[in-house]
Amino acid sequence: MQLRHNVRLYPTGGQQQSLARAFGCARVVFNDAVAARESARRSGLPYPTDSELSRLLTEAKRTPERAWLAEVSSVVLQQAVADANAAYRNFFASLTGKRKGPRIGLPRFRSRKDNRQSIRFTKNARFAITPGGKLRLPKIGDVSVRWSRELPSAPPSVTVIKDAAGRYFASFVVEVTDVPLPPRDSEVGIDLGLTTFAVLSDGTRIESPRFLRRAERRLRKAQRSLSRKMKGSSNRRKARVRVAKVHAKVADTRRDWAHAVHEDRPCAGWSASQNRCRFGSGRVRVG
Repeated sequence: MQLRHNVRLYPTGGQQQSLARAFGCARVVFNDAVAARESARRSGLPYPTDSELSRLLTEAKRTPERAWLAEVSSVVLQQAVADANAAYRNFFASLTGKRKGPRIGLPRFRSRKDNRQSIRFTKNARFAITPGGKLRLPKIGDVSVRWSRELPSAPPSVTVIKDAAGRYFASFVVEVTDVPLPPRDSEVGIDLGLTTFAVLSDGTRIESPRFLRRAERRLRKAQRSLSRKMKGSSNRRKARVRVAKVHAKVADTRRDWAHAVHEDRPCAGWSASQNRCRFGSGRVRVG
């Protein structure tokens, strides 16, 4: 079984510039791959294969117009081509009905104004976790990591993400052993709802914490400030980040409250002195 582990990164100023350069190069390569296939479609020619796109990338790096692509790891660029290929495969699979779920549209060009940027390193890039706990990335350096737990196995790849709030994360997909839960003497049914977070079969009610309601005042103030800024200005970019940070805090708090369940700490806001959860009147019980 595979699980994804996300950890927070704290790159230095120089490393942030190197990451921005890698994000930009990956975006350009992805757009070039989409443009090559769109050009073939309009001309009625067969779509370029994956190997042909890789060869076009190698030839582009030798031209003066794309020579700056050599400043970043080649694995990052190859993974951008692989992402474009996967996007087209998913589109055709959705078009023919082989892919279940909602219909997927044609791959679109990525923009430098996108709020989320990401790049991926595989084993070929020789990324590593140093003995000091830092993440070593090629042509970027050793990036400080805030580890919450040890990885259960060696990760085959790592995806570096910059979110809308300007935070950096490293996402690892690792293999774990599927261990069944221990048997329990009692069982309880859980009914999730909207007005009430959950109702247990034994009558226990867990009220919804309503994190967004609590943050509405800060969010309203930040959005009002954003609406008054001139489009395209630096102050508008700063105001947009402030709005994104408020949303990120709400999402992080909700995620922690929903998942950080422990026998000694039934929920993320559990108060031992008051014997209650600060975020709601219900108590999450384990087992």
